[in-house]
Amino acid sequence: MKNYLVVGGNSGIGQALIAQLLEQNHKVHAATRSQTNLPPGLCSIQSFDATIPSELQLPNSLDGLVYCPGTITLKPFHRLTREDFMHDLEINYLGAVHILQAALPSLKKSPSPSVVLFSSVAARHGLPFHSSISAAKAAVEGLTLALAAEWAPSIRVNAIAPSLTNTTLASPLLNSEAKQEAAAKRHPLHKVGNPEDLAAIASFLLSSQAQFITGQIITADGGISSITK
Repeated sequence: MKNYLVVGGNSGIGQALIAQLLEQNHKVHAATRSQTNLPPGLCSIQSFDATIPSELQLPNSLDGLVYCPGTITLKPFHRLTREDFMHDLEINYLGAVHILQAALPSLKKSPSPSVVLFSSVAARHGLPFHSSISAAKAAVEGLTLALAAEWAPSIRVNAIAPSLTNTTLASPLLNSEAKQEAAAKRHPLHKVGNPEDLAAIASFLLSSQAQFITGQIITADGGISSITK
């Protein structure tokens, strides 16, 4: 049984991950902006807003931390404002920085701690109208590599870079059969991401089965970034 903190776990991938970790009989702590849709059995629940960093009461020892909050800001570059860029940076990157700095003492007390962050296929695969979110997620990937180097050998740090995933956040892009079909056809596997599948990757990276994996960006994108069909 391990002690995990999931940030942003009341919907989508985070919610699916909490459910999987609880099924594995781990102790799970949640830090979320909204405290709705959280399953029973959590060890603690705290309010967390990535745009308003605040002090959290963290467990003395943490075996793993997963930072799930994200945004999907899609606009032509000429319409993006400074506020758009700052909003994406605050939620995707600076919020993760705040949590990681706060959690570092607790992570250091675990014999084999693991950190999992979330990037996006857009960080390394050029997509139109993604300038703001691509830049924010690229910052997450840079942070992942830098911390993996700085915190080795004691703390493993990896990131997952999904393509479009069927979550509440992505619902405006998938809110009709026509949109779902078009999105699926853009991927060589002819499907969009599933929260449970992405959560399973995060669960694996937290586990002892991934003890030889750090500094990696795990791409889970239905083949869109590497296969042409």
